[in-house]
Amino acid sequence: MPITIEIPAPLRPHTDGAATATLAASTVREAIAGLHRQYPALAERMLDGDRLKRFLNLFVNDEDIRYLDGLETAVKDGDAVSIIPAVAGG
Repeated sequence: MPITIEIPAPLRPHTDGAATATLAASTVREAIAGLHRQYPALAERMLDGDRLKRFLNLFVNDEDIRYLDGLETAVKDGDAVSIIPAVAGG
């Protein structure tokens, strides 16, 4: 069973409206690379070089990857990776 990547509404225009993507990966970095192979337009909206853009947060099963191993965080079959855009305002 592969992992599922949950795609937020602001990025769905670049995934032909898909809310999720399912693929095989062993790290978050591999999962993001696989997502970008399926939907190349996402790469420029998610990455600055090889780093995640500052306004995006990634979670593996509700755990923020910033407090784990970042993009090298391990994932296993059945895990869910959530892309969460930062919210700001006043």
